[in-house]
Amino acid sequence: MTQAILLDGDSLTVDAVYRVAVDRTPVALSDRGRARVTRARAAVVDVLERGDVVYGVTTGFGKLSEVAIPADRLRELQVNLVRSHASGVGPLLPEREVRAMMLLRANVIAKGYSGGRAELVDLLTGMLNAGVTPEVPEQGSVGASGDLAPLAHLAGAMIGEGMVQRDGARGTAADVLRAAGLRPVVLEPKEGITLINGTQAHTAIASLALVDAHRIWRAAHVAGAMSLEGLMGTPVAFDERIQAARGQVGQAESAALLRALLADSEIRESHRTGDPRVQDAYALRCMPQVHGPARDALAFAESIVARELNAATDNPLVMAGSEMLSGGNFHGQAVALALDVMAIALANLATIAERRIDRLLHPDLNHGLPAFLARDAGVNSGFMMAQVTAAALASECKMLAHPASVDTIPTGGGKEDVVPMAMGAAWKLRRSVDNVRNVLAIELMCAAQAVELRAPLAPARRVGDAVAVVRRVVPALDRDRALSADIAALSGAIASGAFDAVAVAPPTATASR
Repeated sequence: MTQAILLDGDSLTVDAVYRVAVDRTPVALSDRGRARVTRARAAVVDVLERGDVVYGVTTGFGKLSEVAIPADRLRELQVNLVRSHASGVGPLLPEREVRAMMLLRANVIAKGYSGGRAELVDLLTGMLNAGVTPEVPEQGSVGASGDLAPLAHLAGAMIGEGMVQRDGARGTAADVLRAAGLRPVVLEPKEGITLINGTQAHTAIASLALVDAHRIWRAAHVAGAMSLEGLMGTPVAFDERIQAARGQVGQAESAALLRALLADSEIRESHRTGDPRVQDAYALRCMPQVHGPARDALAFAESIVARELNAATDNPLVMAGSEMLSGGNFHGQAVALALDVMAIALANLATIAERRIDRLLHPDLNHGLPAFLARDAGVNSGFMMAQVTAAALASECKMLAHPASVDTIPTGGGKEDVVPMAMGAAWKLRRSVDNVRNVLAIELMCAAQAVELRAPLAPARRVGDAVAVVRRVVPALDRDRALSADIAALSGAIASGAFDAVAVAPPTATASR
């Protein structure tokens, strides 16, 4: 049986989030986390017994924070908070993103600053382990006071309201929880705001996108190396001395990976001498200078997201000595910026890949290959329209790269006057991830055909391995067929990490995810 991931508020990682959200690794509250939760809850009880005025516990919320709530209505206040904030609209978040959000919210409570009971974490982990997934609309959060609307839909399911899904079936939260052997919670004072205050929706998407983006980065090198072989390009531009002269970390790592992918190539040896070209076009020659900064951007984003996974993002925060402090840790600017940076990095990978695709297909640029790689050009159009699709996707990536985190519209009656629009940054990044995978799928499909057309010359060993992976997914294009299914299949292969083994970083390069 797979060992459960234990939550303590300090040690959750991006990889663990992926394992729980996608691979369904079981999860539980650790003994340390349970002790922390118990201490924080005792502090909340102390505050209530003293009759202290605390935002969101004994007062209303946002602009209504000056309204005192009678002691006999504090539980009603928490339930109404959840119901009133469940105002999301639009498509439902994918299951894996909701699962990641549930995990992150449980981990925040386990950190011991939230003040909710351990029963909240136990229900969240129970739902994850039983495959109970609340239906959460993706739109409605500005990412300050946290992802209030998405988290409120999650909290609603925890109190038995709203709709959830399990094993492909849909039902009311109360019914599905009961069938799974779980019981809805009855919220105590502070617990409604504990469940909805925080950055967990957009951080969940960021965590999963990071894993996807690292796989895309590796696949981009595989596709680029394959294209260079198909176009009979030169790897001289990837020489280690060139990279050292500049000193950029990501560039050096990218070049090292390309050198490893292109080692021992008959195609290269066939044109080492007598080739009139002095240097290749930028889409080939400058791969390290474009792919490398994308790696640096992902490292920057991961540093922010990794910290946010174990951050206390509630308001107010329960401190030692039964003190409760009101602040702004729920503000999503940090992760919003990371999300935007990832979208920009991915857009650059898409645009350079699309240019390589065009060179593979263009009869004036592909060094003797058939026009559009069609074996009977004219009667067959080959990959002509696949490049059009890649162009459309790359163009859309540029639009999606416009930063959401620079926007703000005041909310909450002017109390929340500077917001980061983090959730918008998150779901547009998800679309960028899909787009870039599809662009790379098209490049892999075209480049594999180009390499095969260079026979009997053999490509570099790793490039040959990559062509074999492509061929296990899609056949060569001998005559025209609809390519949508092929693109989807190769995109899925990238998503599943099918090219990761080919793109293992050489020992001299910094290891990447």
